[in-house]
Amino acid sequence: MIYDALFGKPLISLIAVGFAGIVVWYFLSSQRPTTRLVVQILFFAAMTLILVGSGIEPHRFQGYETQDPQALLVILAKSLWWVHLAWAVIGFIRLYLVLEGSPREARLLQDLVIGIVYIGMMLSILAFVFGVPIGTLVATSGVVAIILGLALQNTLADVFSGIALTLGRPYVIGDWILLSDGTEGRVVESNWRATHILTPGNNIVVLPNSFLAKLGLTNVSRPDETHLLILTIRIAPTRMPASIRQVMLTALTSCNLIVRDPPPAVALKALDATALEVELQFRVTSPSQRVPARNEVLDLVYRHCKSAGLLLAIPPSATVLTANLPTEENAQPPSVTPLALIDAIPVFATLTAEEKAKLAETTAARQFRKGDIIVREGEMLPSLMMVRAGIIAARHAGEERGRLAPGDFFGETGLQEVCTLEALTPVTAYEIDQEAFAPLLAERSGLAEEIAEHLAGRAERFRDGAALPPEQIRSAHAILKTIRTIFRA
Repeated sequence: MIYDALFGKPLISLIAVGFAGIVVWYFLSSQRPTTRLVVQILFFAAMTLILVGSGIEPHRFQGYETQDPQALLVILAKSLWWVHLAWAVIGFIRLYLVLEGSPREARLLQDLVIGIVYIGMMLSILAFVFGVPIGTLVATSGVVAIILGLALQNTLADVFSGIALTLGRPYVIGDWILLSDGTEGRVVESNWRATHILTPGNNIVVLPNSFLAKLGLTNVSRPDETHLLILTIRIAPTRMPASIRQVMLTALTSCNLIVRDPPPAVALKALDATALEVELQFRVTSPSQRVPARNEVLDLVYRHCKSAGLLLAIPPSATVLTANLPTEENAQPPSVTPLALIDAIPVFATLTAEEKAKLAETTAARQFRKGDIIVREGEMLPSLMMVRAGIIAARHAGEERGRLAPGDFFGETGLQEVCTLEALTPVTAYEIDQEAFAPLLAERSGLAEEIAEHLAGRAERFRDGAALPPEQIRSAHAILKTIRTIFRA
């Protein structure tokens, strides 16, 4: 029964199977390429089986009279067979022959191969279905091809350059690249004619492939996206170079936004009567982190210089008398007193000079050795502590999540700490007793608000890096409410 249905009228059966394959393929989701490929192969195999069983050879031209009623069926049947063959090949290419399983990066090459398949299908239909002499057609079209080639010279240059870039793979979609003309950004698209780059200014730069192929290219994303930054700092030569280098290294060690492996480095570049030139070398996780990391490094260099009593050097372009330059013998760096530290902390900016002085009078110096645990997670500190010198690591479940440097403070609310605080280096801290601090919080809601926002921001930063349990992280409003409850009790 099935044999008679398929081979009794093979041309009609083949046409029916061909159109059925088109309908089924159309309704299959494009998100299921494997299923589509299987369906294409099955329908193509069924059509081939019908052709072979009926003695029809699709790869040979069999002449027929135009008045023959079967002529239209033969033309339609053999054309459908060639179309299904092309679709099966294209489905296989899209599924398996895309370079290294990266369809977006291989889009240009994929389109080129698919175009060749379609051209081959059209030529095959002309030759084996309609009997057109392809050799003669190709020869006569050579002149037209030359004319078109000259007219489309720039476009063809872009196309072939795009093919060369796709095969050479100097970059893929998503890579951050730096060109020799100064253009840099992330590759977001690459097509037949051009490559699209998203710049740090959030603009799309479209570069023709032929122009891009001539430029020197640095792929910042390979072998990974960590990015080296170099900052040059000039320090007044009031200490031995080794001591200054150690302070700079401590400042880099306290940074939270730079890569710790490989560790940052400090190079002494030059020394004269005016300055010791120091080069800070460190890496960031990606080029997009350059500005935040540079800002943090400069801020911490200033803090650590202030803490260690180092002076920044006068710019080399400034004209000064050499007799007035600070030296190791005559330098008088400002001492970091409790009052000076309170002045430097932004959240205390709204206090009057008298209030700051009263706070400074109640401070007591605390010393911690390297490795000392200042407070454990879940414990409470009944007083405000301001870091005078050294580095403190915040750890959760034994893993480091952030660092505190000179000028930072903690224990400001008497609430449970969300992280264990451990001294990475010898640490000096100034402690302000809660009895002196509570009246200020009760009288100045703005100060309480500042401290609440600071604490919430730090907790949020630790949570993002450490995935702390959400119940341990309070919002700024919840923290503010708790502060007021505690200090007004």
